[in-house]
Amino acid sequence: MSNTPSDPRRRHSAPVVDGVGKSASRAMLRAVGFSDEDFTKPQVGVASTWSQVTPCNSHIAELAEQASQGADAAGGKGVIFNTITISDGIANGTEGMKYSLVSRELIADSIEAVAGCEGFDGVVALGGCDKNMPGCVMGLARLNRPGVFVYGGTIMPGANHTDLVSVFEAMGAHSRGDMDLIDVKQIEETAIPGPGSCGGMYTANTMASAIEALGMSLPGSSAQNAVSDDKRADSHAAGEAVLNLLDKDIKPSDIMTREAFENAITVVIALGGSTNAVLHLIAMADTIGVSLSLEDFTEIGRRVPVLADLRPSGHYMMSELVAIGGILPLMKMLLEAGMLHGDCLTVTGRTLAENLADVAPYPVDQSIIAPLDAPLKNESHLRILYGNLAPEGAVAKITGKEGTHFTGTARVFGSEEEAQARINDGVVVAGDVVVIRYEGPRGGPGMREMLTPTSAIMGRGLGDQVALITDGRFSGGSHGFVVGHVTPEAFDGGPLALVEDGDTITIDAEANTIDVSLDDAELKRRRAAWQRPEPRYTRGALAKYAKVVSSASMGAVTDRLD
Repeated sequence: MSNTPSDPRRRHSAPVVDGVGKSASRAMLRAVGFSDEDFTKPQVGVASTWSQVTPCNSHIAELAEQASQGADAAGGKGVIFNTITISDGIANGTEGMKYSLVSRELIADSIEAVAGCEGFDGVVALGGCDKNMPGCVMGLARLNRPGVFVYGGTIMPGANHTDLVSVFEAMGAHSRGDMDLIDVKQIEETAIPGPGSCGGMYTANTMASAIEALGMSLPGSSAQNAVSDDKRADSHAAGEAVLNLLDKDIKPSDIMTREAFENAITVVIALGGSTNAVLHLIAMADTIGVSLSLEDFTEIGRRVPVLADLRPSGHYMMSELVAIGGILPLMKMLLEAGMLHGDCLTVTGRTLAENLADVAPYPVDQSIIAPLDAPLKNESHLRILYGNLAPEGAVAKITGKEGTHFTGTARVFGSEEEAQARINDGVVVAGDVVVIRYEGPRGGPGMREMLTPTSAIMGRGLGDQVALITDGRFSGGSHGFVVGHVTPEAFDGGPLALVEDGDTITIDAEANTIDVSLDDAELKRRRAAWQRPEPRYTRGALAKYAKVVSSASMGAVTDRLD
């Protein structure tokens, strides 16, 4: 056997399996099902996030098998391996939620490690829950080998058009006294009917849509029901697509360009997507070496309207968008309006414009996606705010239903748990600005989502009367007057650490400002008296993460060590 691969598609697998010096490697692989013929084929790693941890991922083992079979059918050799998932929906409101954003990095690390070690020539990565998706794409970007991302798909609605956020808000309604335990339990028992990711335009569906717009998924992948023939076919086709990418030597760096990220941001805004898209898209861009900043969301947001009437602030669920054609007709509408870059390459090997050429428009009687001349909001709902509370920026999700201005009295808490208790017992009242600090990437550590307190605020009927600001972040299911990603974070001595109960805070989502009514002298006085809290963790994954993570405004990545 020659040490030089005759097939240029095998540049990574050949050094692992070719030649007499690799007999031991081949012996190991024969034991897991390789034949003589398989050693001559390009190897396609299939990164599966299957787990019983969450319904978002509980069906992905079958999809991974389909992807592997697709690679085999196209002349490759599929090899399935697993990476992790955690469940935001289960962990929200607990100490365990601190591992959520950390898991994004662990997923990227593990895909890089396995594919790099085993010499896979290409990769299919399948994700379901929120952090799986950016983690998978970051892993593909680090490797920069031909790869395709497959979204696990959306869940179906629960009874009476409910979903996971309905359960969180029912808990808030119960704490207010508006819902008895029998009704809460009924919603609990029926809101999650089976496999798939949370059903609104929450973080999972937001990131799936962004990745498709980026060009890293096959057309239609982001808008399919989790348990469906379409999703199984999408997974099989992804395995085949990797072989096509290998034939054409198309890598993530050819697809994940600056213009492609602009396309992703545009689609996220049009869909009314999650604030987590800001964090994740910046991280994904940084990983592939594309410069993307908070200001890009503001710039693009000035010219892109919100068109989708989807939960959490709207009425419809992702499965209902699937039924009218998914996001492809929306993307064609945006392309024809000059809002997307049509010449961007995608994992089909064709451009975005070529992929969309034959896409039919939405049915004329649909009410989920508004026309461009009658948008739900003329500009982006994702507002990047600056001011003396956030000199390096903060991210707000303001649909306009909550209003665009809020001035209130600070009620300050040092953790999510402290705030949640005071919301539930009625201490937090109309006119308050709830400040939750020391929940940033380093201070938490892990930058927990504040879905539980925001849902409690909504459930208590205070959604338009109470604002919440934090150096943590928000679930895609959060809505109300909320501002997260405040940087610098409190643990790093950011101004959020200096706020006291009773201070007046003003949020202006038109001027894009967030300020506390304190002069520089008072802020300087308080800063001199401030002491950094002791780290909450000194060993283990959370401690390591806190040591190396960048700020939220830079995507909270962990491999930027300069």
